[in-house]
Amino acid sequence: MMSKQPTAGLPFLKMHGAGNDFVVLDARSGGEMVSAALVRALGDRHRGVGFDQLVFIEKDPKADARLTFFNADGTTAGACGNATRCVAWLILQESGAERLTLRTERGFLAAEDAGGGLTRVNMGPPQLDWADLPLSRAVDTLHLPLPGDPVAVGMGNPHCVHFVPDAEAVDVAGLGPRIEHDPLFPQATNVEFASLTAPDRLRMRVWERGTGITLACGSGTCATAVAAHLRGLTGRRVTVEVDGGTLEVDWRDDGVWMTGPTALVFQGTLSPDFLAAHA
Repeated sequence: MMSKQPTAGLPFLKMHGAGNDFVVLDARSGGEMVSAALVRALGDRHRGVGFDQLVFIEKDPKADARLTFFNADGTTAGACGNATRCVAWLILQESGAERLTLRTERGFLAAEDAGGGLTRVNMGPPQLDWADLPLSRAVDTLHLPLPGDPVAVGMGNPHCVHFVPDAEAVDVAGLGPRIEHDPLFPQATNVEFASLTAPDRLRMRVWERGTGITLACGSGTCATAVAAHLRGLTGRRVTVEVDGGTLEVDWRDDGVWMTGPTALVFQGTLSPDFLAAHA
């Protein structure tokens, strides 16, 4: 990936959805894809800006915009539900529209204003076949051959969902990285730990591949809701409490819809010196 460094610096936005925070780079007016080195430098919360994921926005001939997601370690994320909602909110505010379409690595995703300051996105149908996730071998995705009897669900990226008596008591920092890099997941995996707190309510904590513990994960919330329904724990519509807030998931015939808050925190400009140092 190459990076074009404007002499006047590079504008960016800082946003979050339920505490899942993002740097947003808008290249719809021009600009080339950022480098992995710049992504890593920006992701440093002490020497850069800090984020869970970076979102790069480009023009698209068949959608309102095209989104590329990066993890803090410079790798691509494939899917990011809360970042998709954040960008959807931005473009809905610009256009005054109530609905739009965004293209991601997953395909075309519909998003809409849900009212009350909330934004909703259709993350598409879940991937439930082992080869689509992908896994390294054919196994029952509803009962993976791993400690804790987790469920594998794909939402454009892989997820390993564990149902536990108390999500608050789980050592996410200790277990997360070991499961992330288990040989069963050739592209690594996101790791969720969830407990049922009511017939239609889950408490979920997450370890995101390439980033670590985050306050929320949109695709992980969707994967957890899908897994809970497939295990017979909930219906297809649930409220999921994450470390950073609350998200609503509704698994409909046309895909898994997720609704939640977004926030624009600040806008700034990366200095030419910073850009040059991390080209």
